[in-house]
Amino acid sequence: MYRSIMLLRSLRLRNIALIIAIALNFCLNPAMAADPFRNKQPRKIGEQTESAFKAIFQQGDYPTAERYLDKAISAEPDEPLAYAIRASLAYGDKDWITLSNYSQKTLETGKRLIVRDPLRGNLYTAVGHFLEGAVILLREGTLNGASQALSRLRQVYEYLDKAEAIAPNDPELNLIKGYMDLMLAVNLPFTSPDQAIERLERNAAPEYLVDRGIALAYRDLKQYSQALDYANRALKKTSENPEIYYLKAQITHELGKKNKSKSLLQDAIANFDKALTKKSQLPANLIKQIEYERNIAIKRLQDL
Repeated sequence: MYRSIMLLRSLRLRNIALIIAIALNFCLNPAMAADPFRNKQPRKIGEQTESAFKAIFQQGDYPTAERYLDKAISAEPDEPLAYAIRASLAYGDKDWITLSNYSQKTLETGKRLIVRDPLRGNLYTAVGHFLEGAVILLREGTLNGASQALSRLRQVYEYLDKAEAIAPNDPELNLIKGYMDLMLAVNLPFTSPDQAIERLERNAAPEYLVDRGIALAYRDLKQYSQALDYANRALKKTSENPEIYYLKAQITHELGKKNKSKSLLQDAIANFDKALTKKSQLPANLIKQIEYERNIAIKRLQDL
């Protein structure tokens, strides 16, 4: 139980943002009711919310996403994805008041959605509980907030189980559960990632988020060759997103360090540079982190 609490506390911003997005339905072409998860019974979301999601997770363009979110929250008040994305951005900015407000809005809207769409409603409700668990730990600390946060974590899986009972092979459901299972496997040594990867590859969609999630897992498991393979797959599908170049740079850097390879380190620096060519669309804290890791790679190359 304590390890579950520590996992919830230690999740990285990028993973939290991804989990939030994956747990929610989105549509790349609202006018045609397209659904990248399902071939049958596609779901719609608001146009402004969809545009915000696309700006972040396909293009890595946060300022544009913020503008769409402002419109979405006003024009599409019943779409929980807008609130969840706003909460994840507040987490990155360390704006705990905004995080708390939009976590609550995500949960409330998810619960209301259960009546109209039990599958998505339960998924949204699970995400709302996840966000509120994070708020509790930030506000109360690990020791004081452990009991409440654990209760929230149980509710996350309770609502995910309800969704799975409705549609066990649903691509969206398998994507969110696959990501959670992968993070458990990365953080808990007695848990194998193989089943989670199989879940993602067999039933989850869209492919670029599947590939990105598996790349992140293999990176954290220090299996860098596999991580690079999946990062390249994701990059083919989202070549405009600077965060994918950053992910590839991290993986290539670790391979270069491990093998003492100048060419791999040079490739890592080139990918850090590609990510930074679009620094105007990234959060300030992420830019600083990319620059910091790039400098480490340069120094390591010079030392060889």
